Amino acid sequence: MTFQFYIVPTPIGNLSDITYRAIDILKKVDCIACEDTRVTRILAEKYNIGAKLTDCHKFNEKERSNKIINLLKEGKTVALVSDAGTPCISDPGCYLIEALIENNIKYTALPGACAVTTFLSQIPRNTEEFAFIGFIPKTKNRQKLLLDKYKYINTVFYESPNRLLNTLNNIKEFYGENIKIAVGRELTKIFEEIKIDDISHIIDYYENNTLKGEIAVMLFALNSNDVSEEFLNDKIEALKEEGFSPKDISKIISKLYNMNKNQVYKKLID
Repeated sequence: MTFQFYIVPTPIGNLSDITYRAIDILKKVDCIACEDTRVTRILAEKYNIGAKLTDCHKFNEKERSNKIINLLKEGKTVALVSDAGTPCISDPGCYLIEALIENNIKYTALPGACAVTTFLSQIPRNTEEFAFIGFIPKTKNRQKLLLDKYKYINTVFYESPNRLLNTLNNIKEFYGENIKIAVGRELTKIFEEIKIDDISHIIDYYENNTLKGEIAVMLFALNSNDVSEEFLNDKIEALKEEGFSPKDISKIISKLYNMNKNQVYKKLID
């Protein structure tokens, strides 16, 4: 093996969604660091993976990092997995990666399953720009502060089934009953479900249907009519600093925020 340490994505639901390379790496390494050994053992048994499993989760990552670094210094090879999806994307691993860099240990990441991209690939959007904020805060005030920061960009977050309705009702209070939202549930599993509608209709639906499984949500960007003068000026100045011409800036702004290109251009030359 070229590398000593591998960041390996695992399926987010359907156990068949794992790459040949991921299975090959997991079979060859000396140790697999995982969030929950019970969860990873199910995958290991399915694909006859015999590597030693050691737990490495958000509550013990610092302690386990030292142990893993010592193993690597002994010449051992290690793979990092999470319970589902790609490590370090709303999952443990970032502290460990810092430790690898500090100790000059060579590592690589494999491509693979990730709930964010699986979800977004099923959502029609008029721009590639989006903000991913991980698990949304639990408190209403913190939700408002964070969502306001990205309200003119499509914003993706994770939420638990027992808190989803409360969060959706908060968003409805923040931005009105007609704001558009998408909800993805049980992605890649038998009962996968994607709902795209005004938030009031989404709330009505889930008030009358059982909520289970992991959930991804996208809050569609607010309409251009709600774009503040301050926000628009900030975007224009940022594009100017990057060297874009007024003509190019007017095209970019009009495309991103569904604004009249001539009006934006007039504002620029004024």
